[in-house]
Amino acid sequence: MKKNIHPNYGPVVFLDTTTGYQFLSGSTKSSKETIKWEDGNEYPLIRVEISSDSHPFYTGRQKFTAADGRVDRFNKKYGLK
Repeated sequence: MKKNIHPNYGPVVFLDTTTGYQFLSGSTKSSKETIKWEDGNEYPLIRVEISSDSHPFYTGRQKFTAADGRVDRFNKKYGLK
């Protein structure tokens, strides 16, 4: 491999801002913000909005904020009474 063309790869802590879930993983992403991990070392902290702890596919919980579809709205407005 050529030298000095690849990004630095190292351990990073990802924090799910929705649930507070944290996990340590390897990444080329870096951050100025750091956090002390369970092993006593400090690692860069990357904040994410969705992880396996909060994603509906993995949790089995669905958000039904817009449950009514177009057909349902039409039937409510113009449907038979």
